[in-house]
Amino acid sequence: MKQSGIRICAGIDIDSACKYPFEANVGATFYRADAADLTPQFVESLFPNDGSPKVLAGCAPCQPFSSYSHTNQQGDNRWRLLSKFGDLVKYILPEVVTMENVPGLVRHKVFEEYVQTLKDAGYQREYKIVRCVEYGVPQTRKRLVLLASRIGKIKLGPPTHVESEYVTVEDTIRSMKSIKAGESLATDALHKASSLSETNMKRMKNSSPGGTWMDWDTRLRVACHARETGRSYSSIYGRMEWDKPAPTITTQFYGFGSGRFGHPEQDRAISLREGALLQTFPPSYSFVPDGEDVYMKRVGRLIGNAVPVKLGAAIGRCIAQHVRRHNG
Repeated sequence: MKQSGIRICAGIDIDSACKYPFEANVGATFYRADAADLTPQFVESLFPNDGSPKVLAGCAPCQPFSSYSHTNQQGDNRWRLLSKFGDLVKYILPEVVTMENVPGLVRHKVFEEYVQTLKDAGYQREYKIVRCVEYGVPQTRKRLVLLASRIGKIKLGPPTHVESEYVTVEDTIRSMKSIKAGESLATDALHKASSLSETNMKRMKNSSPGGTWMDWDTRLRVACHARETGRSYSSIYGRMEWDKPAPTITTQFYGFGSGRFGHPEQDRAISLREGALLQTFPPSYSFVPDGEDVYMKRVGRLIGNAVPVKLGAAIGRCIAQHVRRHNG
């Protein structure tokens, strides 16, 4: 949003680890809070009282709606956060609202109710499933993007990249300096790779870009893969391919056994910095203060939970152009 020229007033998240990177890179105030506890009055007070158009951007946690989730979705309290977001919209009535989530959300009644809330509040709406690779993100990630406006018809701009122009893993991380599993780069603490057990190092050395664990010697295979239910998870313990976009960067992308997150050439999983680059964060983006320890799980969570920056910027440009077109 900042890259697209929108003034950022504040950010709110339940994860306190967001505070430093948000304030250091965005330059706005961060508030740690559970969105379910927010009052509309408090959120409204964060906007400047200068008559400028208001934009409210949000995302309920995607886990209840994700294809990776195997929880009792209907009983998940995180479902209520989308309804809560609708309550904020009804009270504040910002000129523009945007929301991003996993594609599976569209199949659920809670989303249908949310869209109806926007309609009842006088918003024109558009939502679509977006392939992030078509907006310059080197990932196969798909996301649901919703835009709504009270000042006119709004829609996300057309894709910026055709298939021949897709950004690849090689385009994004080939220039990164070589490191070993368990090491970090002295000049960039975020270029840090997880360590590998002796067995996993053998598995890594037996893996080829684009291959699967079925290519290994049977003695290296994980026990669960022998069961019929485990055979469909062919990308686990896989290496990325240089000439293709990466798979979806999850919160555990730094783990070789968490998906196709093996480096195409080096015997390690991709580093935190490489994951951030594949999420299209700027190379200089700071996730922890200089000199502080870099914890894989914490930083991996921040990177994997993020909206890919280039997708966010595309949404922001659409909003900025829409407001200028209708408000001058």
